[in-house]
Amino acid sequence: MSNDIEKKLQKLNKPTHLRLTPQIIDNNIKAVEYKRVENSTLTFCILTLQNGFSVTGQSACASIETFDEKIGEEVAYKDAKEKIWVLEGYLLRQRLFENGIA
Repeated sequence: MSNDIEKKLQKLNKPTHLRLTPQIIDNNIKAVEYKRVENSTLTFCILTLQNGFSVTGQSACASIETFDEKIGEEVAYKDAKEKIWVLEGYLLRQRLFENGIA
């Protein structure tokens, strides 16, 4: 989720216990590791979460001549982080359901 969306939600005064925040997602990340496939533009990001579960993201550039390692890592990190939103969203929805809120 972008910081712009978070700012909009804060302005609307939406309750944070009923939704995820970027801080919750960030706090769940225990370790970050990058792997680049040799002689390619393919970059993987492995995010290890606090509970030991890992998610991966990836990026690839169309041309080795325009490849930038830092940009590749940034895109792969963002891709992996989006997967955490999905997982945490499911967990929150399940907790709300179990508590009769959803």
